[in-house]
Amino acid sequence: MEILLVLALSLDAFVASIAYGMNKIKMPFASIIIIDIVCASFLAISIFLGELIKYYLPPKTTSVISFLIFIALGIYYLFEGIVKSFIKNKTFSKERIKVKLFDFRLIIDVYIDEVKADFDDSKKLNPKEALYLATALSLDSIAIGFSSGLGGINILLIILMSLLFHLFAICSGLLIGEKLVEKSKINLSWLTGIILIILAFLKFK
Repeated sequence: MEILLVLALSLDAFVASIAYGMNKIKMPFASIIIIDIVCASFLAISIFLGELIKYYLPPKTTSVISFLIFIALGIYYLFEGIVKSFIKNKTFSKERIKVKLFDFRLIIDVYIDEVKADFDDSKKLNPKEALYLATALSLDSIAIGFSSGLGGINILLIILMSLLFHLFAICSGLLIGEKLVEKSKINLSWLTGIILIILAFLKFK
């Protein structure tokens, strides 16, 4: 079950890395490590919150909530390509809106199109840009991690696996992207959706 969960979470990083490889954008090892650690941290915090809250709710209630979150996310991922296309067409303006404490609009831009994290078009993802990309990639893991925490999961094992899977996903994605001759729009969100729906039924008791 833990393997399926981490696989679902690392697919986004894998596809984003393929896009970077195809666009010949270099990702230094320091940037890869930043993405890896940030993604694992978001997951750890969300699982911890889920674990904390489940002690204040009846066991059956937490199982139902966890099931519903996984199902909702699974359905969303099945249609994510359509959703992202709709958001792109409804972009508010070409100018980015700066927020004092956090550039949330920028994160949304990167979430829609991961390659936008290379702000300066330097064809190299520096640590700051890697942080934005990692945050965008981690948005989904908040809900997934929270629902996993509600359902009960081995947090240490899942974090370790997340670090390893994301590292492998990024490195292999960059390599595959660099080797592809023609650019192609790869969308594996439907696969993530199927995995999450399977997880929902596996975890529901």
